[in-house]
Amino acid sequence: MGAENASGQQAPQPRARVGDADRERLLQLLREHYARGNLDDAGLDLRTGMILSATYTDETAAAVAGLPLLTSQGPAPRRDRSRRRHAQSDRPGAGWVPTSERFKDPTSRLVMRVWIDPADDSRHYVPEPPSA
Repeated sequence: MGAENASGQQAPQPRARVGDADRERLLQLLREHYARGNLDDAGLDLRTGMILSATYTDETAAAVAGLPLLTSQGPAPRRDRSRRRHAQSDRPGAGWVPTSERFKDPTSRLVMRVWIDPADDSRHYVPEPPSA
């Protein structure tokens, strides 16, 4: 799946940088948890600092770890997914947590890694970088 280095171990995968839109989405999630009483002042400050100081998306996962799943107030808005199958994404989103699950997409023949968004417990499929 990933390239092996000279010692036979898996080479590290490139890391995705966290963007401003990702940061804002996670900060909004923290504000919602704070408003519902899931976070106190100190917890909100600590987790906000983690998001604002993160450079990579995997660093933001710790900021939302351990928070309960938020239930929505009514049905979620439907997004147009006509261009993508399932919950496929080009890169992991901020706060998504990688799993050990991988599979080969039968249509594209790409190896996909499964990521979980702890904000809503949704699964997302991100292509693994090609082996060198």
